[in-house]
Amino acid sequence: MRKTASKTATKAAQQRDQLLAQIALDHLFIETLQTRNSDRLDFHDVSVWAVQSALMAAYQAGLAAGQSTAAKAADQVTQQQAA
Repeated sequence: MRKTASKTATKAAQQRDQLLAQIALDHLFIETLQTRNSDRLDFHDVSVWAVQSALMAAYQAGLAAGQSTAAKAADQVTQQQAA
């Protein structure tokens, strides 16, 4: 059972990282969030409206994830009460 929880956590972390990378690409035009040990590649000039857009996308993703988690928890409670 412990391995399953570990795999789930790893998968969730991978999904989170993919989402953040996609937000960085879509809103900030940053190709990767991996450190490349080069100032030219690791530091970016970004407009404030792009930062605001990226933050809003991250906020919306977190809000959606929270609502999904709450809905799953409510379903579990309903199933337990029905049993």
